[in-house]
Amino acid sequence: MRPARIIIALLALTAFLLTFAPVALAARDTGGQGWYGETDDKVITNAMFITIAFFPTVIVILSLLQSRLEKRRHARMSAQKARAANADWRGGW
Repeated sequence: MRPARIIIALLALTAFLLTFAPVALAARDTGGQGWYGETDDKVITNAMFITIAFFPTVIVILSLLQSRLEKRRHARMSAQKARAANADWRGGW
């Protein structure tokens, strides 16, 4: 019963935010500028260079993390196999 209540609460919150968000965004008169201010070609170019640098960096970091985790998993599996092969670790009398 609890997940149903959470889902209903999230749907109600989403409906509330979708209903009142346009009003909140339209309340200020910004003259057509966004939250950053005036954007020209240099600002857009720098933002896109940052975006281009961000994604390869994330890919490299996540690949290194996955490699490290795979190495640990293989080491754990090798140790488990070695323990299973050794009679001293089997237990019993």
